[in-house]
Amino acid sequence: TQEGWLYLATVIDLYSRRVVGWSMGSRITAQLVCDALTMAIWQRQPKVGLIVHSDRGSQYASKAYRRLLKAHGFVGSMSQG
Repeated sequence: TQEGWLYLATVIDLYSRRVVGWSMGSRITAQLVCDALTMAIWQRQPKVGLIVHSDRGSQYASKAYRRLLKAHGFVGSMSQG
């Protein structure tokens, strides 16, 4: 953008192939991905046991993100490389 970099974190429902959560920010942080996941949870109200797949970015390995997964009973899954 004219203001500088703008990062977008999205959560996509693989069944419907729709974006169900998103967040934008000037830095790629754990809070950015937590906000996107929180929006997706609010939108879809998924059940315990949901598998949440991500890449291996440090924000997805953060305590805050793992805590959010655990609080909702979700299972985290990361790409191999």
